[in-house]
Amino acid sequence: MFLIILGMLIISVGFFMAKGNSPLARFKGIVRIVGLVVIFLGAVTSMLKVIDAGDVGVKTLYGKVDENVLHSGLNIVNPLVEVTTFDIRTQNYTMSAVHNEGNKDGDDAIRVLSADGLEVVIDLSVLFKVKPTSAPNILGTIGTDYVDKIVRPITRTAIRDNAVSYDAVALYSLKREEFQQKIYQTIAASFAKRGLDLEQLLVRNVTLPPSVKAAIESKINAEQEAQKMTFVLQKEKQEAERKRVEAQGIADYQKILSTGLSDKQLQYEAIKAQKEIALSSNTKIILLGSNKNPVILGGMN
Repeated sequence: MFLIILGMLIISVGFFMAKGNSPLARFKGIVRIVGLVVIFLGAVTSMLKVIDAGDVGVKTLYGKVDENVLHSGLNIVNPLVEVTTFDIRTQNYTMSAVHNEGNKDGDDAIRVLSADGLEVVIDLSVLFKVKPTSAPNILGTIGTDYVDKIVRPITRTAIRDNAVSYDAVALYSLKREEFQQKIYQTIAASFAKRGLDLEQLLVRNVTLPPSVKAAIESKINAEQEAQKMTFVLQKEKQEAERKRVEAQGIADYQKILSTGLSDKQLQYEAIKAQKEIALSSNTKIILLGSNKNPVILGGMN
């Protein structure tokens, strides 16, 4: 379009030169030809439109939107149409309490009231993309700022509307997956009506009030202590059982000795013990024989 306007200006200059008595008037024909060439080049370039990979183009002519989109590559179009590109790749919109982590600066987390009246802070990421065939309808009904008009408000509203059905602790732990699936279905249905595909919904973090968080941590610590005590008691019980079995074994052994050993067996055991003492390297005094006729052996190695 710029070249067409430039060519028209050059032709106008040529007509101006033709009316005057300037020495340059003899070049008026050349100027007009140059102007026509520039207009021609402008018309040709205006008919060629390159759409980048991952985008589609939507044509509008005097405010009317063409339902047929331009796909990536080189396209020939009416030089009078205006082409608006839409990104059809996966887009990520994050709302976070951490500064500069989300799409907006500062704390942009979603604050909701749970069923038990507590304020819960939720960090969320939305993965979505524009349906290529729906790009003309989005341009005509919403515009190019569909993220601020559709993605953000619908997501935040769905979070708040569904969070009121859950207690704060349930959102934090037991019902988190169920909550995420429920809001996914709600948001996906709303997006589909407006030409957007919801690919994935990620509940990144659920922050409870400090008092509730402290109560949960205290409960967890108490449960861990109870489990530890159960382990200790079980270990003590096993040790007591081991000692009981050991004591019973000793008692059985002593019973066998007191009732089942003869004098010769006792004498044999005594000789074995005396032999071990005699072979040791320590100083020793050994008494052999009976009480009436003892034999004393002494020595030092």
